[in-house]
This record gives sequence, C-alpha cells and structure tokens, in this order.
Amino acid sequence: MNTPPSPSGAEHTGGSPIRLGALVPLTRPGWAEAGRHLLAGLDLAVREVNDAGGIDGRPLELVVRDTAADPERAAAAVDELADLGVAAVVGEYHSVVARAAAARADALGVPFLCSSAVLDALTEEPTEWVARLAPAQSHCWRIYADFLLGAGRRRIAVVTQPSVYWTSGTRVLRDHLAPRGGTVVKLDASLTPEALCDALVDHGATALLLLVGHPEPAVPIVRAVRSDRRLAEILIGAPAGQPEFAEWAAALGQDGAGVPFLRYLPERLGPLGERVGKELRERLGEAPSFVAFEGWDTVAVLAAVLRSHGTDRAAVAASWPRVAVEGTRGPIRFSRTPGIGVWQWVWAPAQVVDRDPAEPDRLRLLHAG
Repeated sequence: MNTPPSPSGAEHTGGSPIRLGALVPLTRPGWAEAGRHLLAGLDLAVREVNDAGGIDGRPLELVVRDTAADPERAAAAVDELADLGVAAVVGEYHSVVARAAAARADALGVPFLCSSAVLDALTEEPTEWVARLAPAQSHCWRIYADFLLGAGRRRIAVVTQPSVYWTSGTRVLRDHLAPRGGTVVKLDASLTPEALCDALVDHGATALLLLVGHPEPAVPIVRAVRSDRRLAEILIGAPAGQPEFAEWAAALGQDGAGVPFLRYLPERLGPLGERVGKELRERLGEAPSFVAFEGWDTVAVLAAVLRSHGTDRAAVAASWPRVAVEGTRGPIRFSRTPGIGVWQWVWAPAQVVDRDPAEPDRLRLLHAG
C-alpha cells in the first residue's frame, strides 16, 4: 500500500507518540487534489498540537494511508491501522470509500471521525464508533436545490455515472424539487458529449448538473455544452464541488466559470478560521478549499477528546456526544440526527458559489444555507 511519510511533527515533543490513522485519496482514480488539501489541514493541526506540547506531553503522529478512491483498499487500511494501535482513524473525502472505512471501523471497534464525506448512509446501522464533520448529502443538496429554484431553474437534467453517491444525490434533488414544480431527468454519462447536448435540447432542460467524475467525463461535457449555441442559456452546475479546486480552472479556463457548486464555509471566517486559512495558504501555495479546513477541524476535535478522555478507543467513541470544540467554521458539537446512523455535526455552514466569469480565480457567493 502506497504510504507517504507520516507528517507528524512529532519531533517537537517527547514521550511515546499517540497515533492517528489518516485515510486520504492521494493518487488516481481518487480526487488527489482534494486529498492534498485534506492532508494539509490534518498535518497543520497535528503540528500545532505538537508545538503546544502534544497531548499530556505525548506527540500526535499521523499514519497516512492513500485510499486512491478504492473502498476495499480503505477497509484494508483500517485493518492495518488498527493493528498498528492507532487511537482513532480520521479523514477520507470520497463517500463510497468513507462508507467502507466506517463499516470496518465499526466492526473492529476503532473510532472513526470522517472529515469530508457527505453520504447520509455512512453506515448501514447506527453505530457509536463513527462521527462526521461534513454535512449530510440530504441537507446540503436540498440547499443546492433551493438555489436552483431561486434562480428560476426548474427543468433539471443530471448526467450521472453508476454510484450510490450519485444515485443518492439524484434522489435528494428529485424529492425536493418535485413538490415545488421542478423536474429531474437522468442522462447517462456514457452518452457522447454531442448526444448529451441533443438530449438536453430535446428535454428543454434549463440546468445540467454534473454528477460525474473529474476530469473525465466532466471536462469534455462542459466544453461540449459551452460550445453548443442551442444551450447558450443553460446553467451548468456541480453540487459535489468539482470547480472548488485549481485543477478545474486549469483544465477549463473561462468555460469552467459560472458553474455553481457547494462548499462548506461561512460567509466570513472568524479569527481562528482566518489564522488557519493563512497558514494553509502558505502550505498549499493557493487558496485553501473547504476540505483543508475540514482536515484541521478533524484534528482539533480529536485533540480535545484525547486530552479529556484519554487514548482508550472505547473512551474516545463514548466522548462524541460530549464534544464542544471551536472549529475554524464555528462551534462543533455532535448529535444524533434522524436517518443518519453516525454522530453528526449539525451543521457545517454551506454555500453555493461559482467562479466569477469576469475573474475566474475569484469565487462568488450565490446562496447560503
């Protein structure tokens, strides 16, 4: 299993390290850019904890495993990390991968704090071992649906690939839009871009949502739609957040602007968020995405838990309902939410934003949840 060096910062403290297993997509077909931002946030927070003396004098150490968006690989990594004695497992961006990791963590009795995956059904049955920082898909995608309605877009086409994540997202959109006069038609991503454009015209779609992977097939689809004069008025959207990252802008340039997506940041960061954001920008060499903030908040929560409840795995898991931590995006507390089987932060702030067509490097706030 491809394992980067553990960026632990452990050299700043003494005593035996407290290990945290970190699941991160760092290679294809995983969304490696999201993984890089997630790891930057995790690593920064670990180094700050260690610079401040660690946990009762013991350093935190990240033991990083690359999931490469592979659920089986993630499950095997949880097994390995459990054998290595980690106090908890953190991270992961891809929902399907996080679901596999959560199931294995639950089976093994290893606490798992999921940083960034939104699929409602992160576990099949309720569990005490798993908590999550990211909002649930049913919550944040309804916010996106409200944005579409507010923008006057009611005839929605989704181009989608086979995945429980995309299927769940389509259902959320359809269930929310239908009672409000909206319609959702599903188009298969196996269509050629030209055939997809023809289908959009035939259906009279006013918006096309990309429920597909990036860069393929998202990039050629966007290029085809942008170049089709018949579709000059259609809105292209990407609720899963593909345009958040610089890779999108680099691949599509002007064609990638004006594509609304979800991001999990407040309209204005407070002092903690501003400070962490500045540090993350220096590390990444670019503006940090919400995923980087999710990484920092993850370690902040675990550090507080370890200080208060120790490193015993059962004690860590039992602490989820007592968490009260100031995160970069607001106060973090976990609760039980109907329909969600894990301890959930209700809710991280959510926005719909896009890249400004007049200045594609600038993000515009279009709607706040």
